[in-house]
Amino acid sequence: MWQWLLRTVENVGADPADGEEIRIQKRMLVAVTGIVTMFAVVWGVVYWLLGEPVAGVIPLGYSVLTAINLVVFSRTKRYRLFRTTQLLLLLVLPFALQFVLGGFVGGSAVTLWGLMAPLGALVMQGRREAVAWMIAFSVLLVASLVLQPSMDIENDLREGVVPLFFLLNIFALSLTAFLVLNYFVGQRDRIQAQLEVEQAKSDTLLLNVLPVEVAQDLKDHGVTKARSHESVSVMFADVVGFTAYAGSVSPERMLALLTEVFTRFDEICQRHGVEKIRTIGDSYMAAAGVPVERHDHAEIISRAALEMIDYVSGVDVEFRIGINSGPLVAGVIGTTKFQYDIWGDTVNTASRIESSGEPGRIQISERTYEMIKHTFECVPRGLVEMKGKGELYTWWLIGERDGEERPAPETVARSDGPTVSFDQVTGDR
Repeated sequence: MWQWLLRTVENVGADPADGEEIRIQKRMLVAVTGIVTMFAVVWGVVYWLLGEPVAGVIPLGYSVLTAINLVVFSRTKRYRLFRTTQLLLLLVLPFALQFVLGGFVGGSAVTLWGLMAPLGALVMQGRREAVAWMIAFSVLLVASLVLQPSMDIENDLREGVVPLFFLLNIFALSLTAFLVLNYFVGQRDRIQAQLEVEQAKSDTLLLNVLPVEVAQDLKDHGVTKARSHESVSVMFADVVGFTAYAGSVSPERMLALLTEVFTRFDEICQRHGVEKIRTIGDSYMAAAGVPVERHDHAEIISRAALEMIDYVSGVDVEFRIGINSGPLVAGVIGTTKFQYDIWGDTVNTASRIESSGEPGRIQISERTYEMIKHTFECVPRGLVEMKGKGELYTWWLIGERDGEERPAPETVARSDGPTVSFDQVTGDR
């Protein structure tokens, strides 16, 4: 029952088009209005019973005007008019009541209720507007001081009642201000918690697109600059015969398989410290040594490639992987839809090395081989003719020297090995 009543009161004047801030302001103003109205009714009845009917009419009149204002507000949704009217009533009527009761002492500091106007404006309107209300309150205080000598300081309140009303006014005003600020802080904390949840979601999405260091730089400065890297290892992994496979299965099956494989690739890259760059259709691109440079980039990307090739040996399609090492440029493309990317001959060569590879094998460049030859078992393939690159000497990556080694493919001596043409090894694409 009470929860239903509270929700009903809170939603007085609510508009579906309201933003979160306006919605909170409306709820606070209605709550303040309700609390002050309850005290006003009590004060009005008490003044009437104590022989001050004129003084009783003022708070009771406030209650009636507020009730009418709430009805109009609930029907018209005119929040600014409702807010201005209520703040004006809170400001003026306490001073009118003080005048009737004989000044500051006779009125038992009832003028303090006028402070609810600038305080209410501060949390429900804005800092600039609150200053204006505070000035108005100060002007009325000064006017009360000027008019004090001309007021009849006697009233029909019994001896001892005036000090009691001093206590009640101070307590009731303090309680009202505390309840309002407590509600305000509660709403603020709720919004802050929501913002933190949304911020976490935003950060997660950003980190899914960009490396951690680049994302942080973008958050801190709003921009991120492209950087040159002297030594990076780049890997391409591609499905062999993807066109034929795509024509033999449903789009749903193809998408499910690529999602499963590339999700596993993501996990492998993350575990080995390799940065995923992007996927393009059936091709997976990653790099080690960016955005944070590290001396063992060729080793960690080789370990990741070996784990990937082991994993895909158990799926419906075959992959080939190519790795090259060298300098490149890395940075973010775009200002709205961000994309971290890498450019340079090292990248292009890595792509050619992958394209000229064989199913289920990892082909690496001579640069990569020189970096890992003491740690990994490699066998030479020989010179390979690559489109746009000419003849490049490549190696097969077999495994780590201290780990389980794969059966070596037929090797080709570097000095007299045959040349394998690019067209011979890319016919399935």
